[in-house]
Amino acid sequence: MSDAENKSLWGGRFEKSTDEMINEFQASINFDKRMYREDIEGSTAHAKMLAKCGIISEEDSEKIIAGLQKILKRIEDGEFKFSVDLEDIHMNIEKALTDDIGEAGGRLHTARSRNDQVALDTHLYVRRQVREIQKLIIELQTELIKAAEKNSEVIMPGYTHLQRAQPILFAHHLLAYFSMLQRDFSRFAGVYERADIMPLGAGALAGTTFPIDRNFVAEELNFEAIYSNSLDAVSDRDYILEFLSAASILMVHLSRLSEEIILWVSREFSFVELDDAHCTGSSMMPQKKNPDVPELVRGKSGRVIGHLVALLTTVKALPLAYNKDLQEDKEGIFDAIDTIKFSLSVYSQIIAGMKVRAENMRRAVEEDFSNATDLADYLVKKGIPFREAHAISGKLVHYCIDRGVFLKNLSIDEFKKFSEVFAEDIYEAIKPETCVKNRNSLGGTSYTQVDRQIFSAKNIIDEEILKLPEKFR
Repeated sequence: MSDAENKSLWGGRFEKSTDEMINEFQASINFDKRMYREDIEGSTAHAKMLAKCGIISEEDSEKIIAGLQKILKRIEDGEFKFSVDLEDIHMNIEKALTDDIGEAGGRLHTARSRNDQVALDTHLYVRRQVREIQKLIIELQTELIKAAEKNSEVIMPGYTHLQRAQPILFAHHLLAYFSMLQRDFSRFAGVYERADIMPLGAGALAGTTFPIDRNFVAEELNFEAIYSNSLDAVSDRDYILEFLSAASILMVHLSRLSEEIILWVSREFSFVELDDAHCTGSSMMPQKKNPDVPELVRGKSGRVIGHLVALLTTVKALPLAYNKDLQEDKEGIFDAIDTIKFSLSVYSQIIAGMKVRAENMRRAVEEDFSNATDLADYLVKKGIPFREAHAISGKLVHYCIDRGVFLKNLSIDEFKKFSEVFAEDIYEAIKPETCVKNRNSLGGTSYTQVDRQIFSAKNIIDEEILKLPEKFR
């Protein structure tokens, strides 16, 4: 078989072409072509370095860079034809470059392997996606702050065990998710730090015999650090595992929010109503307004968690350095990126379009016993030990349940049957507004504390924005 008959750029060692079924099985072009921008960016920096170090001529370097820019335009204009026979984005671009500019294109791969080239592209891609995700986190946080300010005096039941527990401000509830997203932002900042290490120059596993300048490439591509060990450089997937871990935790947060919204829009709760644009109907039941988007986000959290588990399983027993198994890192992280970017984007719209049913929330806290703790606190402030006060409050709740009434409906004489310390001020003490107002400990649900949380959240947003490069703000 002649060299011309073998389309593979590595085909010199082989006498037969790879079986077509094997080509299809091992090819990654159908999913890694999304890294075309990173591949061209990395190759451009590599070509500049090769010329700087005298490994190739300046003329060849200029031809390579110009050729890469033409390929970039062809891809972005939809005129580039990707080939499964060429396996991946790297070989597709290199083959197109060589076809276009001739012998100079064949010099681009000097002093590098696909192993360190793949690693470089993935590092560049993850870095960019982290910044885009952080921007989307900020957008959702901003919508949560807006909703909290707009509904700053709305009182709702707070829950434990999905049972009404104590009155809280609806804004306080929303800001809990703001805090979760703040930690997500921070986690992705850590992912960026671990992705911000430059692997190019590691070669296949042992470095190269050419006098390359890795520092030059790192500066060209704005990397903060360079891998100090070539084996680690081509086999490290920790930053992808960390990305998937951060993504999984983020999706768990959004899944929890989804679960609550799904409950809140039900007839049984009726605490909020979603915009029609974020719901669907039923093909059979004309009355239905289904919260499909929150349900999808809740469901898609399983996909992202699955990608984390899959990659952990893939790398858990791999020897150094590169193994084809590592190709399995791509589809999972690509899908996770698409999923979390969609989920964050759509949730910003959901929160912005959500209508709060304040009257239904208010009715819920007036027609329950979520003020029972405040009843006990009232007795403690009158000098009764807490355990005794707790028992008295429990007996009063039982008394009310037997009679089908609530604490606010009892007469002062009925209260006094349980303790002589009760006075007319008990009615003020157990009002939902009082219950909320008095929880003024740091981080509590009082009006004052929630105002402070909103103020602090705005400052956090400003700090997060400053941590992003200008083009992502």
